Amino acid sequence: MKKVIIFISILVVVFVALIFVVNYQNSKQLEGVENPYNKSNLNQATIDQLEDPLYQNQILPEDLEERIEAGEDVTVYFYSPTCVHCQRVTPTVVPMTEDMGIDLVKLNLLEFNAAWDTFAIERTPTIVHYSNGEETARLVGEQPQTNFTDFFNQEVLGES
Repeated sequence: MKKVIIFISILVVVFVALIFVVNYQNSKQLEGVENPYNKSNLNQATIDQLEDPLYQNQILPEDLEERIEAGEDVTVYFYSPTCVHCQRVTPTVVPMTEDMGIDLVKLNLLEFNAAWDTFAIERTPTIVHYSNGEETARLVGEQPQTNFTDFFNQEVLGES
């Protein structure tokens, strides 16, 4: 019985030490890097994207809710850094919106789990356009590039 207690104690100490090391490494990785998430405990996949130009212009869920309630027009790219479809779509959509002059804000669902329900997101990637406080258009999933072009031209820019 004494050996079991010693063994369990050692396991607990090792587990606590591992948690400390991981937290320390995450905090070191965040030093000197702009962190738009207002939290220090980020998923490694998010940390890996912090300086990637494709994943700038982040919006926090509460800021998005404020903009929608204020009736602002806003186009949001809901994604997860671990989503393979997002990893294929982002390099197409982000430069496209920049070229079109669309301010595409990005909301990282891996960091804000509650946003799935708040904004009725069923899968990633999802692009939603809000106008006058209401959702006016939504495009879900990986699509051919022409679908994104048509969506942004028709639904966001209002061109026919």
